[in-house]
Amino acid sequence: MDQGSAAGPHRARGRLGAPSCGARAPGAPWARFSAWLECVCVVTFDLELGQALELVYPSDFQLTDKEKSSICYLSFPDSHSGCLGDTQFSFRIRQCGGQRRPWHTDDRHCDSGAPVSLQREPAHYFGYVYFRQVKDSSVKRGYFQKAWGPALPCYTWGFLIAWSPTSGHSWEVGGTPYPGRPWMSRASGVPAGSQGAGATSHRPRALQSLVLVSRLPFVRLFQALLSLVAPEYFDKLAPCLEAVCDEIDQWPAPVPGQTLNLPVMGVILQVHIPSRADKPESGPPKQCSHENLLPAPVVLTSVHELDLFRCFRPVLAHVQLLWELMLLGEPLLVLAPSPAVSSEMVLALTSCLQPLKFCCDYRPYFTVHDSEFKEFTTRTQAPPSVVLGVTNPFFIKTLQHWPHVLRIGEPKMPGDLPKQVKLKKPSRLKTLDTKPGLYTAYMTYLHRDKALLRRLLKGLQKKRPSDVQTAVLRRHLLELTQSFLSPLEHYMASLMPLQKSITPWKTPPQIHPFHQDDFLRSLEHSGPQLTCLLKGDRLGLYRRFFKSPHFDGWYRQRHKEMAQKLEALHLEAICEANIEIWMKDKSEVEVVDLVLKLRERLVRAQGHQLPVKEATLKRARLYIETVIGSLPKDLQVVLCPP
Repeated sequence: MDQGSAAGPHRARGRLGAPSCGARAPGAPWARFSAWLECVCVVTFDLELGQALELVYPSDFQLTDKEKSSICYLSFPDSHSGCLGDTQFSFRIRQCGGQRRPWHTDDRHCDSGAPVSLQREPAHYFGYVYFRQVKDSSVKRGYFQKAWGPALPCYTWGFLIAWSPTSGHSWEVGGTPYPGRPWMSRASGVPAGSQGAGATSHRPRALQSLVLVSRLPFVRLFQALLSLVAPEYFDKLAPCLEAVCDEIDQWPAPVPGQTLNLPVMGVILQVHIPSRADKPESGPPKQCSHENLLPAPVVLTSVHELDLFRCFRPVLAHVQLLWELMLLGEPLLVLAPSPAVSSEMVLALTSCLQPLKFCCDYRPYFTVHDSEFKEFTTRTQAPPSVVLGVTNPFFIKTLQHWPHVLRIGEPKMPGDLPKQVKLKKPSRLKTLDTKPGLYTAYMTYLHRDKALLRRLLKGLQKKRPSDVQTAVLRRHLLELTQSFLSPLEHYMASLMPLQKSITPWKTPPQIHPFHQDDFLRSLEHSGPQLTCLLKGDRLGLYRRFFKSPHFDGWYRQRHKEMAQKLEALHLEAICEANIEIWMKDKSEVEVVDLVLKLRERLVRAQGHQLPVKEATLKRARLYIETVIGSLPKDLQVVLCPP
């Protein structure tokens, strides 16, 4: 294998479709592009050949066959999605074959300062899709796709619908349309090729979707970017896309805590990159000043937060139940009428635990063609901890053994609160014609907060803006999560060794183990009842939480942070000690060992993996020079080669 292949998906400047080469260095072309996106894809649906990945840009970005297949199938609505007009949605796929792009210092810096829920996905790709479909009145009972050619008929995505010429009935048999088979357009309701003489002249050559592939969960930012780029691309094709990628390659890195101006196609997108130091807003974020910018920027209030109130409108009465299901890592199937509704609902559900990182798997949009279909639908073991967004009612039958299913109806126009989905027993699930509802036998541990629903209803009556309603809902969920985590954080802090027990020339003390029974006993003094008015079986909720992936993820993250803090305190203790006195009775082996350990910690601290002040780093460098200067010349040459 050559060096280029081993290094993974490099970035080299070249024209669309043209192969290029060269190793990717931090200052190389496309390094800035890589900080935001992995690649841009154009996916084509040919009526005779099926889905195909027509274009990947930069052209040398490496995707496995399995990744290509997943992107192809997930880039189009399936046969059950009546998507008319411009549609945006998102998906999430598993990276195959291990990490192929080396992470650089800038990537680690961005991740170290970002909230844990917004850090880069090391093992998954996000796909942000722009799909266009319009109705053409010139074709009888026909729908047409608008891509980058003439108006195109809308046919079935990923499913063959058989048609009987004798009975006139149709049925789905699954699979991709094949040449020579009688198959039917879902939208028109007639067999393909039977739409009259006028239809044959408009037979489509190809249908397309534009997809941004990234490791960043910045759904709002990339949706805004697609809304600018995709319509222009459908008109001007490849040259437009190449120009946009060149512009993205000039963007500054997404450093947490910074407000950035991102130029693209004559528009400036102004965004704030969230930081761990940011305080949760109680209302809509304030816009930044842009008096000196021409043209005036389009200000995005968030790079990642969705309109939570709009997403949860049909399930507001059950928000707390859904919050508990997410907290406990319960498997949940979300059946929605379109990929847009499906993906937004799944992303809204996974975001309701912030600031706790969602540690389970989730798929905003999922189809039967996904490579993990068998893994998620097997009945030989318990359902996996995953939130699955689908549009095909076939999953109702396939996943009947799942304990929780949320069926959402068609979205209603803004205005009064839509009819809330009802709680129903899983036994009432029916294939295909299942009515909207939350099908579950789960009983909540905490009592429902009726005041929240009354407050939101009052907001509707007073016609409060949706962003204000979202702020109310987000604040409620934030307080719910923080009040739940507060006793855990308090107990975890008690496991940290005292600073006075850290001495410079001894190994730092270990973090005390987490004992669940001790924690439960401590709830009498530091329980969430001190900060949360909701009552219920809190002990039962914590016991169930201990078995979930979220406890394991939370504990590992906190333990890692505490270990780094211990290491930083130990480094500070060494730098504050008198190293010359320590060296007097030490052998050369011990002195060299100290140099190596100090260098290792210095590298980790400079890579933002240790919370160390700059003054401590300077003192550590000085100590290393002092220690090396005390050694014989031959050892100095070994430790400091020219």
